[in-house]
Amino acid sequence: MDPLKIPKFESEADEANWLYENREKLSAAFMQAAAEGRVREGTLKQRGITPATTIRLAPEDISRARALAERRGLRYQTYLKMLIHEALEREEKAS
Repeated sequence: MDPLKIPKFESEADEANWLYENREKLSAAFMQAAAEGRVREGTLKQRGITPATTIRLAPEDISRARALAERRGLRYQTYLKMLIHEALEREEKAS
């Protein structure tokens, strides 16, 4: 079986589409890895549960986030998390 090349995704929606389009190959690769004893615990289990955080946002910002997330086919919390992650990456590179 040819190894799957996982591309760099522009968005979570692109990643979801790629996963859906390659679901049969991914399933076969997983089953083969399991049969060979190469399956390990997932990243979240290794790191522990992602801690929850609370931030207060203006209702207008939440509405804007919901609308923008919907255009991308995402939940607004996922969209906000993605924006924060991208902003942190930019800030680290700028420092």
